[in-house]
This record gives sequence, C-alpha cells and structure tokens, in this order.
Amino acid sequence: MKQKIRLVLRYVAALILAVSILAPLLWMFLMSVSSAEDLTRIPLEWLPRHWDFSRYTRLLTLQAGTPGALFLHALGNSVLVACGATLVSLLLAIPAAYSFSRYPGRDGWLFGSLAIYMVPPVAFVLPLYFILQQLTLLNTHLGLILVYCSMILPFLTWMLKNQFDALPVDIEQASRLDGLRYWQVLLRITLPLAKPALGASAMFGWLLAWDEFFYALLFTNNIDAQTLPVTIAGFTAGRATDDGLIAAVGILAAIPPLFIALWLQKTMVSGLTAGGSKG
Repeated sequence: MKQKIRLVLRYVAALILAVSILAPLLWMFLMSVSSAEDLTRIPLEWLPRHWDFSRYTRLLTLQAGTPGALFLHALGNSVLVACGATLVSLLLAIPAAYSFSRYPGRDGWLFGSLAIYMVPPVAFVLPLYFILQQLTLLNTHLGLILVYCSMILPFLTWMLKNQFDALPVDIEQASRLDGLRYWQVLLRITLPLAKPALGASAMFGWLLAWDEFFYALLFTNNIDAQTLPVTIAGFTAGRATDDGLIAAVGILAAIPPLFIALWLQKTMVSGLTAGGSKG
C-alpha cells in the first residue's frame, strides 16, 4: 500500500512539474496566434476566436523592412556566438580540469577563478570594453565569443573537474604502464569515460551564452553582431508593442535550445552506455 501511495505521489509531482513548465509555453503560443482584438478582449478568453499564424510568416522571411530580417540575422548571430564560445571554452576547460583533478595543490587557482566568476558582470564592463576597443573587436562575433569564454570557462572547468575526480585513477595508471602518454590517456581513456559530463557541460555552457543579455547589449551597437536577447528587447522598445509578435519570437527562440538539449541528451545516454559496457 505504501509503495502505491509513493508511486501516485511521484506521478502527481511529475504532473505538477510538467504543468508548471508547459503552461507558460502554451500560453505564449496562444498569444502568438491570437489577434490584437483577442489579446485585449475583456473578459479574457483562453482560446482565440481567430487563429492567426501570420506573425510566424513575418518572422521567417528575410524581406527588407520586416521583423524577420532582424530576427533571423540575430538568430544566426546567437547560434554562431554560443557555439563558438562553448567550443573554445570546452577545449580549454578539459585540460584545465584534468590538471586540477590529477595534480593536487592547484586548488587555489581554481577557487580564484570561481571567486572572479562570482563578481557582478558590471565590474568588468570598462576593462572588457577598453580591451575590445584596442583590439577593434567591438560589435564583432569574435569579441562576444572571447567575452563569453571568460564567463563560461570557470563554470565548465569546475563541472569537469568534479567529474574527473569521480573517475577511477587505476585505469589511467594501467594505461601509463602500457606506454601511453598523458595526452593519450586523456584522449583515449578519460574523455570517453567522461562523455556524459562533457555533454552536460556543453549544454549548460551553450545555454549561458545563448541567454546572455548584458554584455551583448553593451558591446554591440547594430544588427551585425547583436544576439537574439538584445533584438527581442528591441521589439518591445516601440510605442505600439505587438505582444503577439513578441510571443512568436519567444516560441521560435526556444526551438534551438530544445534541439540542442535533445541532441546532447542522446550524447549523454550513449556515453553512459558506452562507459558501462567497457571492462
């Protein structure tokens, strides 16, 4: 009886969690396909009387002077910057985390980087601005990638270091006795075992870069390098704001993170399966 009650409570908790996550997304979708009259009608009706998908058509066209010209360009900027910053940060975080994990006595550097990570971003605005200005990297993709690396790299290093700590050292020592060098042990032994952590770290790093707004607002001044959060904020700056259009932008902006999460979820599951089948 107690097991049945626990099972029911578990399903109820899962249902409440699912509703709390999906309900705002459903409401945002209904707003995106509702006419202006439906959105301002009193009392409010949950379902629109006239389903209007024209906002999605406007956002998915590159015709000059349409919201889609701004949205699609900003979407490409966000994908490029987020993927670039995540890739560079991951390539640097892997050897750094492995060094912190396998060579004791360097924790001071790790905690120092985390302490800097805890400082409010506004404290780094002027130094970063002057550095980017001297390197002529303001309003460029490369400039944003470098700035985002400074934000993502400590986070990924900490995550991977904890994962490397949990891996058995005996396998690496046996590989060293077989003649493998340190970098060969890292590539052939450690990273395959840590594949689930690599997928999770890449996902969280990518989301940090994808959602970042503050630095993108300050270090870009036009659509050449502006990311999606800044462009979405620009849609709300007019005197007459189309709430349905902003809701449609939110729905489309949520699609890339969804695909990234699904893809990396498969990577993490395959990594767990591969690691569990090796002897």
